[in-house]
Amino acid sequence: MIKFGTDGWRDLIGEDFTYANVRKVAHAHALYLLEQGAKRALVGFDTRFQGEGFARVAAETMAGAGLEVLLSSSYLPTPALSFAVRHFGAGGGVMISASHNPPEYNGYKIKGFYGGSATPDIVRGIEAVLETIGDVPMSHAILERFDIRKAYYQQLDSVLDLELLRTYRGVMYFDPMGGAGAGWLEGYARHAKLALELRPLHAVPHPMFYGVNPEPVPQNLASLMAILKTEAGLTFGAVTDGDADRVGAVTAGGHFFNSHKIFALLIQNMHARGLRGRVVNTVSGSGLIAKLCGLWNLELLTTPVGFKYITNAFLTGEADPAKAVLVGGEESGGMAVMGHLPERDGILSSLLLLESVVRTGKGLDQQFAELEELTGFQHFYDRRDLHLSETFDKAGFLLEAQSWTELAGFEVTGRVTVDGVKLVLENGAFAMLRASGTEPLLRIYVEAQSSEALKSILETAVGRARDADLEPFPRPSVS
Repeated sequence: MIKFGTDGWRDLIGEDFTYANVRKVAHAHALYLLEQGAKRALVGFDTRFQGEGFARVAAETMAGAGLEVLLSSSYLPTPALSFAVRHFGAGGGVMISASHNPPEYNGYKIKGFYGGSATPDIVRGIEAVLETIGDVPMSHAILERFDIRKAYYQQLDSVLDLELLRTYRGVMYFDPMGGAGAGWLEGYARHAKLALELRPLHAVPHPMFYGVNPEPVPQNLASLMAILKTEAGLTFGAVTDGDADRVGAVTAGGHFFNSHKIFALLIQNMHARGLRGRVVNTVSGSGLIAKLCGLWNLELLTTPVGFKYITNAFLTGEADPAKAVLVGGEESGGMAVMGHLPERDGILSSLLLLESVVRTGKGLDQQFAELEELTGFQHFYDRRDLHLSETFDKAGFLLEAQSWTELAGFEVTGRVTVDGVKLVLENGAFAMLRASGTEPLLRIYVEAQSSEALKSILETAVGRARDADLEPFPRPSVS
């Protein structure tokens, strides 16, 4: 069964992610684009197993349906594919990638003509066509290849403060985790004639991502954290996920620098340039962001989880300058900024982090500590992904969670149900519970003002979920 999630379709290679199913999705996608009046589509791929093969099948199928299709000449980051869609005036794009998922997965990401994640309306339109599609015969259309690297680098030039970056003579590490970012940041440094010493790690494409899931979270970054442990001063390491649309960081001393902190520094850096606009954050975002927006008089828009909602906000801002977006970001590390694309870009975000270091003359940790002091808000954060039984009643558990009045002794002072259940707790804390729509997985996000409170709230929420898995909540009766 082909099921679209928050960012396209992902499945196990060889089980459901097969050439036959890719043909079905690509054919439905092509028919939808033709209905919209599109004439051209672009297809790209990352470094996953059989990525180029699946991309060729998608491209040939779309060409067989009547579109002019350009296929990437090599692997590339998702943001580069999104930029190419806009650059070549295509009606849409496909990125064959499962992003940060384990190596045994691959996926089909849909990109709109505007150069960003497909909006909910686009996804619904393709799903409606897909329901009518049976088996799709093979096509062997002749395809034209494209290389977007130079034009993409020139686009980054227009967003970054190159004059400032060229003054930096320090060290920066970069770990693309064997994914699609491999070689791209080094290539940009040469293109822009940057003087920094860039030290790559896991820079050779690797379909198994060197034995970890290609997600920039602490458990997958042992090598980089060990290397940075011996560094000091302004030196840091940037990390991109499997298709390089998300970013993570490790600071001198080997400390993980999470996405909430990165988001805060990007806002600070863009604000320091004198730029203004709305800030868009997902519901799982840190309370520090709201504090900064209040301090700097920036409008804050909160969306459900899924970058497509942030993309919608950017598109609204492109149509109405009064609603222009300064920075948009999500808890998983996807960030977008004014003047670029309505799309996550891990390569650009890495360079903007460097720009913040050069602009302030301070390391990432020091910059964030100063933001905490400025706002009077302490950020302690963690997330736990629980793999529960197939019979776990996710809907029943989330319904029950809405009735909780306390968690680990912290009073529930508010509830947000825009995506899962977010319990606002006293003393600036929150706990958010969100179920996966495609697998027996429950995500628990917690922020608190101390490490002790964080641990207590998180373990209590995890314990209640595990108890519920043993004794499922009955579904409410329908009268």
